Amino acid sequence: MIVSLIVAASENNVIGKDNQLIWKMPADMKFFREKTTGHHIIMGRKTFESTGVLPKRTSIIISRNNDLTVPENCLLAISIEDAISKVKNDEEAFIIGGADIYKQSLAVADKIYLTRIHHTFEGDAYFPEIDETKWELISKQEHQPDEKNQYAFTFLEYRKK
Repeated sequence: MIVSLIVAASENNVIGKDNQLIWKMPADMKFFREKTTGHHIIMGRKTFESTGVLPKRTSIIISRNNDLTVPENCLLAISIEDAISKVKNDEEAFIIGGADIYKQSLAVADKIYLTRIHHTFEGDAYFPEIDETKWELISKQEHQPDEKNQYAFTFLEYRKK
């Protein structure tokens, strides 16, 4: 099974503020939906609180609180490794945040799908720097702003070396 991180981050690696996305980028949301639908998605509790249950996906919520009540069709895990062990019959599982979960997951991930938003933002959650000695860029698709997407952005795909 492939373990992939999927994230949108600004030029200064901001991914959010006050547990929310800062930008509205329909093209990125469509990309996220297309990649993750039908798969397991792994996230921290705060990310789950901001996204809720996403349809047509199996959510695995990581929390240190073993007594956390999770909705039906969601699973609870105590660590990244525990979450990955709960993925069954899936060729790719996606880690969708937040910042601490991404940082912890880099060591076990096989791929990173990064939407780079070509703008800088103030925020309180950051994606870690990608160490290019450990990750190889295998795909790059650049996009200009349009009537629906306010900022230029690039879809980047990395594979662990």
